[in-house]
Amino acid sequence: MTTHDSDRRAAAYRAAYDEQLRARGFAPGRQGSARVGPVLRKAHPGQGGLILYRDLGGLDGTELDAFIAAQRDHFAALGQPVEWKYHGHDLPADLPERLVAAGFAPGEPETVLIGEAAEVAAEPRLPEGVRLREVTTRADFDRIRVLAEEVWGDDWGWLPPALAEWVSGAGDPCTVLVAESLAGEAVSAAWIRFHTGTDFASLCGGSTLPNWRGHGVYRALVGARAALAARRGYRYVQVDALETSRPILVRLGLVAAATTTPYVWRPGSGN
Repeated sequence: MTTHDSDRRAAAYRAAYDEQLRARGFAPGRQGSARVGPVLRKAHPGQGGLILYRDLGGLDGTELDAFIAAQRDHFAALGQPVEWKYHGHDLPADLPERLVAAGFAPGEPETVLIGEAAEVAAEPRLPEGVRLREVTTRADFDRIRVLAEEVWGDDWGWLPPALAEWVSGAGDPCTVLVAESLAGEAVSAAWIRFHTGTDFASLCGGSTLPNWRGHGVYRALVGARAALAARRGYRYVQVDALETSRPILVRLGLVAAATTTPYVWRPGSGN
């Protein structure tokens, strides 16, 4: 693919992503979600809040500052942190500075990678002694929490109930996969959300134990989940990728369509 073709594909993917996923808020309709002006404001028990939107409808200047402060103050009254999900092509151009002025701190940037599900799909090629298994029980979700906390060093207590809701709830369907050794050790885990009414499925998770990296486990999870999406008739798979996984995903055929940065306000951080 030439650079021109890649740029054209990235622009088309970004337009579809904005229109289909950002406009609907990824997984709409769950309890705790509300439309407030141009944004969808979500409250996740145990995780805090999330601000999503396609665009800000022309908000700028002091009007935008007041709107940002109102969202912050809403979650401050609840005693919860809130993430403003900023994309690099959002307007106005000085939005990051306005978020920082309101007390939001930028987190680690991610790249929105998008690919054709049928092209990314692959039969899993796993290391000897490792198998993939779909899981649906709370016991397995608790194992995934332990795995994620070992990999990332953070508190992932919110994850088991969230996975249980996503798998059995009324929102966008979710399938959870675990790569495990024959001895039963979970070495990697990931899930996929099928966004009803869109062409998109999102690939999430992908925590892999350090001693199992570089053996193709993450690659196998990507291919297996893309195959699930293709079989369900979804055209695209989408990933918010950290720099550690971006090169693997690009080699598998996904294209960088946008960048995103979490701007997070936490109680006690000021403003």
